[in-house]
Amino acid sequence: MVAAAREGQPRAVARLISMVEDESPALREVMAALAPHTGRAQVVGLTGSPGVGKSTSTNALVTRLRAAGKRVGVLAVDPSSPFSGGALLGDRIRMSDHASDAGVYIRSMAARGHLGGLAWSTPQAIRVLDAAGCDVVLVETVGVGQSEVEVAARADTTLVLLAPGMGDGIQAAKAGILEIGDVYVVNKADRDGADQVRRDLRGMLSMADRPAGAWRAPVVATVASSGDGVDEVVAELDRHHSWLHETGELRRRRTRRAREEVVAIAVTALRRSWGDVDGRSELDALAEAVAAGESDPYAAADRLLGAPAP
Repeated sequence: MVAAAREGQPRAVARLISMVEDESPALREVMAALAPHTGRAQVVGLTGSPGVGKSTSTNALVTRLRAAGKRVGVLAVDPSSPFSGGALLGDRIRMSDHASDAGVYIRSMAARGHLGGLAWSTPQAIRVLDAAGCDVVLVETVGVGQSEVEVAARADTTLVLLAPGMGDGIQAAKAGILEIGDVYVVNKADRDGADQVRRDLRGMLSMADRPAGAWRAPVVATVASSGDGVDEVVAELDRHHSWLHETGELRRRRTRRAREEVVAIAVTALRRSWGDVDGRSELDALAEAVAAGESDPYAAADRLLGAPAP
């Protein structure tokens, strides 16, 4: 299956990502087979509030990247219902222009309650698309609100979209996006207020305290529905990727990303190791003791981890 995915067969890629999402018992073997073939794709995260045009912008970016001869993978994360657990997975509807293009792989993923704008399995899914020969992997997040900015830790380059009428510059600052963006895009720039959004962004970015040689995030205006300004966005993405290579920041970011991925897997395995016996886990018993005042949370945590109390 890995060999078939390496050849770009979409059915094999789909099955591997499904194994990631379903946490298949064979996942360790799959990741071991994929590992030698990863680390080549440029990973670009797209984030922003609902309604700014993330899916339309992603579609326009795919068109330009394909025109440049690049193979593109798209992971579009949709929110899950807090009641049914299901997700509409509708982002691909806006990317139907590329449905028959063998050089484009689009996968919708449900967030399944995971916060931060991404699905828990996103890092492993990125590895699958990377190993499958994608030159660029676009990761489109759930429409994020304040502090849901996890995509910055999962991408080489983070593209933040804003639009006029979606709140003023103070809201942008509160959402944390001024800290995570590498490229800022004011979409729907044909609407009233777009110039003001650009001025606000540039003003706030100019006040940031940056060390010498640090990347200065550009602000680009686009109308994604017509394609206006998208070429400039692609040029800025390429410029940032070159800067990452030249400064060694790409290696640092990817090492940090791998570190977070290892920690997440280890913590998940640790949680499972606590197990359940007759519907009751050791964690439940310790929690009841803490709630009853028979223990404190630090002592309970030490006991849960099997560590001696300090």
